[in-house]
Amino acid sequence: MDDIADWTSQACVELGIPVDVVAGQADTAEILALARDVQRAVAKPAAIVAVYLLGVAVGRGADRGEVAARLADLAKQWSGTTCDWRD
Repeated sequence: MDDIADWTSQACVELGIPVDVVAGQADTAEILALARDVQRAVAKPAAIVAVYLLGVAVGRGADRGEVAARLADLAKQWSGTTCDWRD
């Protein structure tokens, strides 16, 4: 995950986002798990949209963990499955 952390830090610098702010809010494992769940339950492009919506919600003051859980639950309801053979 060091590459992801390094890339995230560099992306923050590029976008003018304080790295310390993101470090306190971005749980890379949680974000990747959300993307994986949505990709498997809905569609690959939906994973990108879900992560974007997570960012919008957090940017508007919502709790990251709560929003991620709600989106993951929605994905599970969408597919009717709770596990995947790749897990």
